Amino acid sequence: MHKKTGIAAILFAGLFIAGFIPFYTDHTAQTRAGRREQKIQKKIFSQIVSFQEYIKDTLYAAVSKEQVDTLRIRQAFLQSRLLFKAFEWAAAYFAADLTERRNGPPVQGIENADLLDPSLARGIDPVGLQVIEELIYPVYDADRKKELAGEVEHLIINTKYLVDYFAGHELAGWRILDAAKLEVFRIIALGITGFDNALSLNSMEESAASLKSLRDMLPYYISRNNKTYLLRDIDSAIGYLHQHPDFVSFNRAVFITRFANKISAGIAQLERSLAGPEIKYNRMLKQEASTLFDPDAFNVNAFSPGPAFHSTPAKVALGEKLFYDVSLSGTGTRSCASCHRPELAFTDGLATNTDIHDPAKRLNRNVPTLLNAALQSNYFYDMRALTLEDQVHDVISNKMEMDGSMDAVIQYVAANKSYRLLFEKAFSAKMENEISPEEVANALACYVRSLTKLNSRFDEYMQGNEQALSVQELSGFNLFMGKAKCATCHFIPLFNGVTPPKYIMSETEVLGVPVSVADSTLDPDRGYYDVIGIDSYKHAFKIPTIRNIDKTAPYMHNGVYETLDQVMEFYNNGGAAGLGIHLPNQTLPGENLQLTETEKTDVIAFMKSLESEK
Repeated sequence: MHKKTGIAAILFAGLFIAGFIPFYTDHTAQTRAGRREQKIQKKIFSQIVSFQEYIKDTLYAAVSKEQVDTLRIRQAFLQSRLLFKAFEWAAAYFAADLTERRNGPPVQGIENADLLDPSLARGIDPVGLQVIEELIYPVYDADRKKELAGEVEHLIINTKYLVDYFAGHELAGWRILDAAKLEVFRIIALGITGFDNALSLNSMEESAASLKSLRDMLPYYISRNNKTYLLRDIDSAIGYLHQHPDFVSFNRAVFITRFANKISAGIAQLERSLAGPEIKYNRMLKQEASTLFDPDAFNVNAFSPGPAFHSTPAKVALGEKLFYDVSLSGTGTRSCASCHRPELAFTDGLATNTDIHDPAKRLNRNVPTLLNAALQSNYFYDMRALTLEDQVHDVISNKMEMDGSMDAVIQYVAANKSYRLLFEKAFSAKMENEISPEEVANALACYVRSLTKLNSRFDEYMQGNEQALSVQELSGFNLFMGKAKCATCHFIPLFNGVTPPKYIMSETEVLGVPVSVADSTLDPDRGYYDVIGIDSYKHAFKIPTIRNIDKTAPYMHNGVYETLDQVMEFYNNGGAAGLGIHLPNQTLPGENLQLTETEKTDVIAFMKSLESEK
């Protein structure tokens, strides 16, 4: 859209020229920008076509040969992934759903996952590169040759939709730069962790291919007058990845702090200097973030029901008072703080809490931390609540937890002068005088949103303080991000299950948690399955944050493990598989991670560095 210029200036020749030149300059600049975006679009289109042709001519030919050549199949597969990485930055941004069918997780997805009507949900079988990887690594099974060929055929057919999309799709410059920055975040949070190549582990080569593609595109946005070291930083990062290709020994801490953060900050600088229209997305990771570790990179209001529910200091003050008030419960004996104690990172220190009416009766699940609870898209271990407001309604009315009612709460606060003044201040924009259930829930939710604290020693390190972490903690971080495979579920920097780089969807995992330490029987709680009704999600639970983990014991949805050593042993042995539990839909890899005692201790030391400062 061109900027308008005043035409009254034509009354005077001199002013006409002065008024005309800005129009001409702006029009010319936009024309040049349009040509720039067209060149980028054509390049992306060409890369996708090349990928499709290579899959058809080389990978499919290799898997279809009568005489199986495992080495050749794997070489063709690895090259296919490198070709995909060249356009991933654009495809994942502009055509996310289509791209998911090229390289999505090798687990059944959900279509129509509407919690208001779970009966509409249905499972979608996974397809794409990660599914193909599981058919050829770690051992190629010749008996599944037909299945492998079918998966490659699906990849060829599905890629046609991407080809069609980019054939004539116009790309805006600001969105191209936004996509480029998100690709750097994808590399940090997913690429170098083995998230999407868990078996081939060609992570560093693939990350280099992604950066090389950005390196080829970004010069279009760098003028001679724009003093930036961005291209130099990308070249250095690519060089570092090539020089350190080993997955286990790769130093993620060095790569992120010395290279990746500088690259994303450089792209953010280009974004700020780019003229033209821009849409502000309501996403949790703010568009203006320069790095994943900026102190204000994440938006605590992103998953609220809407702008009217956003936090304000007045709402937080009201919510805090309500949080500590036992009168919200039906018995007048339990407040939110009874089960979410500040000194324990807003947990309760128990495996599971008790029924409000019967202390001898236990609740089904462990109390999760409320610190950073706003930075996720679903609530409760079974994901049944979409917002913090929904969670508040659920807890207050739950017969075993608080056994209260919103009607009773409203009657109580309306009769209290102090509360009425706080409600009037917090919700002054309302025309009517009556307090509503939505206001009570929103105030409590806003207090929880105020408990967002991404200010640990780890965060200090990532923001430039190299002395913030010890040698042991850095070793633990690199293990966490690599060999221990923790970061493929607990995504950096939130360390919960909200998937980077847009941080929109919360993931679940099927681990196979036992009833007790002494009893390796599978815990009967079916988790997300009882909400969504899809078999592959039996015993699936939301991935919680591990920030402040040193204060949130016991662990797991049933509080089965009292120590982090027990948790590390469970994961190191392969979850349910390591306990001898037969769980066909287990999503946690079942093989032993082969972590040494020192390595497990280092990982625990790192996790303890994630404690929030006061």
